[in-house]
Amino acid sequence: MTEPVFPIDALLPAIRDALAAHPRLVLEAPPGAGKTTRVPLALLDAPWLDGRRIVMLEPRRVAARAAAGFMARGLGEAVGQRIGYRIRFENRTSAATRVEVVTEGILTRMIQDDPMLDGVGAILFDEFHERHLSGDLGLALALDVQAQLREDLRIVVMSATLDGEKLACFLDAPRLSSKGRSFPVTISHPPARRDEPLAAQVRRCVQDAFAAHPGDILVFLPGQREIGEAQRALDGAGLAAEVLTLHGELAVEAQGAVLQPSADGRRRIVLATNVAESSVTLPGVRTVIDSGLAREPRFDPNSGFPRLDVVTIPQSSADQRAGRAGRVAEGWCYRLWPQSQRLEPSRRPEIALTELTGLALELAAWGSDALRFLDPPPAGALAAGRDLLERLGALSHGRITPLGQRLLKLGTHPRIGAMLLAPDLPEDAALACDLAALLEARDPLKGPRRDDIAARWQALAAFRAGRTPPEASRGALAAIDQAARQWRRRLGVGTAAPADAAAHRLGDLLMFAFPDRIAHQYPSDPHRYQLANGRSATLAPDSALYGEAWIVIAELREAERDARVLRAAPVDEAALERAFAARFVTEGRVFWDTDAQRIAARRERRFDRILLDVRPIAQPDPARFADALVDAVREAGLEALPWTENLRQWRERVRCLRDWLPDEAAALPDVSDAALMATLDDWLRPALAGKRRLDALGEAELAEALKSHADWTARQKIDALAPTRILVPSGLERPIRYQHDDAPVLAVKLQELFGLADTPRIAAGRVPLTLHLLSPGGRPLQVTQDLKGFWERTYPEVKKEMKGRYPRHPWPDDPWTATATHRAKPRG
Repeated sequence: MTEPVFPIDALLPAIRDALAAHPRLVLEAPPGAGKTTRVPLALLDAPWLDGRRIVMLEPRRVAARAAAGFMARGLGEAVGQRIGYRIRFENRTSAATRVEVVTEGILTRMIQDDPMLDGVGAILFDEFHERHLSGDLGLALALDVQAQLREDLRIVVMSATLDGEKLACFLDAPRLSSKGRSFPVTISHPPARRDEPLAAQVRRCVQDAFAAHPGDILVFLPGQREIGEAQRALDGAGLAAEVLTLHGELAVEAQGAVLQPSADGRRRIVLATNVAESSVTLPGVRTVIDSGLAREPRFDPNSGFPRLDVVTIPQSSADQRAGRAGRVAEGWCYRLWPQSQRLEPSRRPEIALTELTGLALELAAWGSDALRFLDPPPAGALAAGRDLLERLGALSHGRITPLGQRLLKLGTHPRIGAMLLAPDLPEDAALACDLAALLEARDPLKGPRRDDIAARWQALAAFRAGRTPPEASRGALAAIDQAARQWRRRLGVGTAAPADAAAHRLGDLLMFAFPDRIAHQYPSDPHRYQLANGRSATLAPDSALYGEAWIVIAELREAERDARVLRAAPVDEAALERAFAARFVTEGRVFWDTDAQRIAARRERRFDRILLDVRPIAQPDPARFADALVDAVREAGLEALPWTENLRQWRERVRCLRDWLPDEAAALPDVSDAALMATLDDWLRPALAGKRRLDALGEAELAEALKSHADWTARQKIDALAPTRILVPSGLERPIRYQHDDAPVLAVKLQELFGLADTPRIAAGRVPLTLHLLSPGGRPLQVTQDLKGFWERTYPEVKKEMKGRYPRHPWPDDPWTATATHRAKPRG
């Protein structure tokens, strides 16, 4: 049998040469070029590999199995010999394995567990353009290993649609490109009919394509639900074709059947998710029907987990999907969206879209945040992830704990991992596996939404007993049951889940996953709950949880005021106190009562931020009054202090000088709002000792507190460079008004400046005053920083207008030589 030839084959010598000379390489090759299966085999005998393994990252399990199977068949071997794969819950490798195809979480664990990557000579990142979070993290870790520990490690980033120039620049790597193997594909946009469901539109397009074009048909749909709906719609279409499905949850045997040509020569219709976009080849496809949709991870604030949301695909994915129709001959692509609709050019990286609790834990385990990411993680999302890890006990003061180390090895979201590791009893551990499977899966209940998790678990228990409830999906329950069995096997739980469990028992496990969403009922409103994180949430009017004092919320819908509880379970208070004893705190609290505008004191019992009991304290400790008053300023801001105009002006003078004279700034105190708020304990607290109200702070006390950071030399410098008053030609001192971010102002009657040629300056002559020249009646006549220009150009007009209005005041023809005065002319 002749070995097939792929477009990438002509580039293989250049790939080997590039990696012999450089430790990194960017390889661009479109789908069908053969990069996934040809490149690893071509590198096996490279001298730099020296008999070590090649690890190739595949984003999807279907693609990992398919790639390993194709390469193994090419060597005439079974999978698990020289070619193997590892995915979640499945390992097909051996001591003889030289090429190991892994999915994203597996690669991260390999590097975390063995940073030296003993026995590994190269890491290949396939389909990197998909920009999954785990792929970005895997590349960042691999680059760190290469830079710090393994200069000999080779890193190859392979992509079909990514910006190769940007990636090559980021990696400081050579860039090679391969042509694909494709034929022309005719694109059309058949319009949907009014209110036509997606499944009906798919059926109509399949029927049209089946009649008009030869070959197999590949239909891209967002997920399993849509695949099921389309499959049912095609059942009665009367087509002489085999209808197959392809998605990540499909059994291995079924996946293999889809990837092989039809045994009896019948035409095939394959309903697939975006797993068929790349890395897997479907033989015989001549027509693609593209829904333009995909399910991709997005952070769901309702559940606190990343969820698979239906999103519009980018143009790069649309091009890849269409290209599937032109692999063997000319093809056709039906796009089920308007031709006028413009798609985003490329896929946004998942790191910018999802929550980052898992990434925060990985970085803590690695011991460094200084990893090189192609797109850095958003700081806010990373900080939120670390806060949650502290609550879960996975981090302590930013450092990973033994629990955090155990969570990493589970390869699931830290919330779910914390719940899986919490139980002491085997039966509870089995029940936790059920809950983990339920949380990770789509809702098995159909019809009106229920908010009690117990109803979902009871449906699972009924399914196991052979009686699926009518309101539940049998297929969804079967998938959940399988996932729960995999978790029990993974954790070594030999006990089956109980046939019956009280709702409180479920909540007592879920609280380890959602410690921030443990909630207590408001005494005044049975439908309303206060959460441990400080938020509030309400039950639906017909909630099955009505009347429960404590609940734990697995899913809620955020709102501006109160969130809505979507899924929750009751919690036993005694179990809560046993599990989180340290979070129940009773303490006396002295605080500023904003409504009463006075110090108040009470003894409070709390669970985190949930207030459980309050009792007044008759005689609070006066030593704590200053703390309460400082907290009041923290909450209300500096304006809560009893400022006088003199103190406000002193602050403005200092702030202006720091801007005007950068060389002097270090010798002057920082009295900006931000600096004063950050140092309240240092400068304000001592001044508040023994006081019960903020307005009891006198001007002199506040002034001394404010100026406490300025020594005698600094105070003298402030007075000299930014004086409060200035002597004018009339012989009087007039006040200067300062305002940060604006020029200082001298308001003075025009007659008091006769004889003065130039604008007065301060700050060692660097800053001119803005003159507000006033009439004898004190009304503004002119605002200027150019006094000389005023005398020359504007004064004659002002004199003409004002002389008649103020005849008793001097209006000389020559203001340069006139005597300045603040008085009117004597009568007579």
